[in-house]
Amino acid sequence: MRELQLVDAAELAAAYAAAEYAVRLDGDALPLRVGRPAADLEAYWPRRRYAFLTAWNPASQPHSEAANQAADALLRARLDELGVDRQPAWAQDPGGDWREPGWLLADLPAGALIRLAQEFGQAGVLDWTQGEPVRLRMLLPRPRAAPALPHVEWLDPP
Repeated sequence: MRELQLVDAAELAAAYAAAEYAVRLDGDALPLRVGRPAADLEAYWPRRRYAFLTAWNPASQPHSEAANQAADALLRARLDELGVDRQPAWAQDPGGDWREPGWLLADLPAGALIRLAQEFGQAGVLDWTQGEPVRLRMLLPRPRAAPALPHVEWLDPP
């Protein structure tokens, strides 16, 4: 498991919560937003539980294309080992200046999701149950001065 060293976890959580997420299903890009239900996705690809996870740019530090591709290959192998159904997905900032590939995962238990995210050095993941709003789980302790953000929860690393 990688240790996360972040300058401002509150700003990072706000950026993750404001990011635009999407999943590609049969050529269609279906949007996902923190705090909003994902009714179109859930109708198109019905599952009990959903999550978004990436292996790119651990600890939100830029890595080379080659390093990110290698990390993604390792993540795909781990997902195959676990038998996790998945679809290609991505996250991007609202201005479109930054885009990061990842995976929309189906029915992965929360504990397994958190362990994978920590294994791949991620500071946060999306996670929700069918019919509920998409939520952001930060894998960091909540800073004392961090404002409360709707649909964002902070998890203390073990």
